[in-house]
Amino acid sequence: MTVSNPAPRPSGLRTGAVFAGRVLVIAAAVGLVAWIAVTLANVVVPLLIGLVVAALLVPFSALLQRHGVPKCLAIVLALLSLVAGVALLVFLVVWRVSEQLPSLEDRTVSLIGNVQELLRHPPMGLPSVDLDTVSTDARTFVERHAADLQRGVVVAGATLVHLGEGLFIVTFVTIFALTGGRRMWEWVVSLFPRAAHHRLGVAGEAGWTTLTHFIRVQVVIAATDAIGIALGAALLGVPLAGPIGVVVFVGAFIPVVGAFAAGAVAVLLALVFQGWVVALVMLAVVVLVQQLEGQVLHPFLTGSVVAVHPLAVLLAVIAGTTIGGIAGGFFAVPLAATANSMIRAARQDDPDVEVALPIPRSAEPAA
Repeated sequence: MTVSNPAPRPSGLRTGAVFAGRVLVIAAAVGLVAWIAVTLANVVVPLLIGLVVAALLVPFSALLQRHGVPKCLAIVLALLSLVAGVALLVFLVVWRVSEQLPSLEDRTVSLIGNVQELLRHPPMGLPSVDLDTVSTDARTFVERHAADLQRGVVVAGATLVHLGEGLFIVTFVTIFALTGGRRMWEWVVSLFPRAAHHRLGVAGEAGWTTLTHFIRVQVVIAATDAIGIALGAALLGVPLAGPIGVVVFVGAFIPVVGAFAAGAVAVLLALVFQGWVVALVMLAVVVLVQQLEGQVLHPFLTGSVVAVHPLAVLLAVIAGTTIGGIAGGFFAVPLAATANSMIRAARQDDPDVEVALPIPRSAEPAA
């Protein structure tokens, strides 16, 4: 009787080599995607912004449609509501700044005079600044660097053109995502082998759910940060409390560092115009609001839908900012949360369970 020998187990070195090879392949793929995104940033960034805006507006559009509003009218109302919100924020900033500009100018002139007096006397002992000399030096600098300044104007003009192109792409991506999300996703799925379609549907459903939930949570958290810090600034008498709230609201969409960096503006204004005691109180308000966000709002609102560890969030923001600047920091966390959700859903895929395409469920509800 012959006894067959069991198959030899792979050595640890072989297992490690296989694992390292897979990690290198994944890293190379991620690096290639990042390189393409940075190279085509003028297209990729507006595309991602359009998808984020669509993720924000799709639930509102679907809500209107469920209450009997025609699809086209619901999409138009959703877009108009977004435009009206942005216009309201811009109007608030412009109105408050223009209203307080005279007092700010007087306070700034007085502050500059106090600083000059401080620098002129011991222990600084610096010579006084002659404004005529400063003006002459500035004129000389402009004359010597006229060519550089002209190139800067050209670059600024090109930047405005790119901004116009980006706004065009954002608008059409948002409209197409709201009106034809089903066809967009079906086309993406059709690029892959047929055997992967079901798994892609499951992953897409999970990713879209996570993205829409994440965007809604960020809006609530940004509004909470803005209201808390702006209210604290108003109670302390810090000028431009309303614009400070708008800056905090925009900055809060960059997790971890955005709202805190925007809150530093309030602390700086409090220090300049109200003194160091009020500045310390303002700093305490900013820290308190941040703790409320991190310890209460995030765990309560996100739950298990956006299951990304805080350390992963911090690392994603740092990596995204390093690779793509402000845009990279903005998109790092939603991309990480969406990718994490899609990977987990794909690993748990059951091919015997029917799955609907992700975008259609929100963008094109059944009639």
